[in-house]
Amino acid sequence: MRLAATLDHIAVVLNRPKYAGNIGSAARCAKNMGIERLIVVSDRDYRQEEIRQMSTHLAADVVDSIVYCRDLGEALSGFQHVIGTTARLGLARGPVVSPREMAEQVVEVSRDNDVALLFGPEDTGLTNEDLRYCQTVVSIPTSERFRSLNLSHAVMILCYEISVAQTGIPERFTPKMASSRELEGMYGHIGALLQEIGFLNPENPEYWMMHIRRLFSRIRLSAKEVRIVRGICRQLSWYLHHKKE
Repeated sequence: MRLAATLDHIAVVLNRPKYAGNIGSAARCAKNMGIERLIVVSDRDYRQEEIRQMSTHLAADVVDSIVYCRDLGEALSGFQHVIGTTARLGLARGPVVSPREMAEQVVEVSRDNDVALLFGPEDTGLTNEDLRYCQTVVSIPTSERFRSLNLSHAVMILCYEISVAQTGIPERFTPKMASSRELEGMYGHIGALLQEIGFLNPENPEYWMMHIRRLFSRIRLSAKEVRIVRGICRQLSWYLHHKKE
């Protein structure tokens, strides 16, 4: 039996897009591939007529149901798996996968989990701080002479790969995973404990936390496992305080 992605569980998330027209184009591309959930993270008000013009009337339902958020953490809080896009590679970005590898993950994970495809602003892309929410980072191969892609083109490529991947993935069981909100709570708990014992450099605490995030991102923690980790942190913190007494 072959798996099919649960497209209702997949959302395109545009973080601080610069142009209203690109929101409309992204809505059209997502709709072409059967993905109809679109979230826009920004504190701006976009010209709706420009969004509709670029989306065409066939994607009007996607435009009408766009969810607007002012905070990225809030927008991603209900998702169990977040996939970030980047054109820049390097140590700070961590390991990246290809669009095809990403699509195989989505087909497997989306059966019982909500998946966010996260795209950054047209001019700068996602920051390292944005990418800390992501369990997977994907880079679209392009010419070394001209690496920049239009936002909607990047949306289309990832959505297309998900559509194609549906026919070739053998069925495997993937349990319900912890949400972004639950994971962020856990990371906050771990960070506080590590600062308490002097493990983190107070001038740059995010350095080791970045590696800890990558470690847990590879494990696909369930909500119960997150509660266990937080319980361990609470118990260790309690022990440290009582030992001092």
